[in-house]
Amino acid sequence: MPAEFSRTQRLGGQIQRDLAMLIQRELKDPRVGMITINDVSLSKDLGYADINVTVLVPNDDETRIIESLTILNEAAGFLRSELGRGLKIRKVPHLRFHYDDSLKRGAEINALIHQALASQRSE
Repeated sequence: MPAEFSRTQRLGGQIQRDLAMLIQRELKDPRVGMITINDVSLSKDLGYADINVTVLVPNDDETRIIESLTILNEAAGFLRSELGRGLKIRKVPHLRFHYDDSLKRGAEINALIHQALASQRSE
């Protein structure tokens, strides 16, 4: 019977949970918006972790989102070292943070659907 989850998926889930706690408790930069980690994708050799995050800032301010991502990528070394303390693996992957705009796109699509339904009702 094949394994239900691969090692990379299990490790990605653990990194996602641990990073969420670290960002919430240890990252003290007030310029960082509210961060939600959506997904962690690990390379096959476990050398890199691509972390997709959503940054919640007022009015979806692009400059604040870019600033938050820059701060996260600058703090990647600190976060990686803290991750290494909790994970029982030989080599902790390098962290790369990317903005995930799926929430924003979903809200736009939802607004378009409601607009189409409203115009259809008015006809």
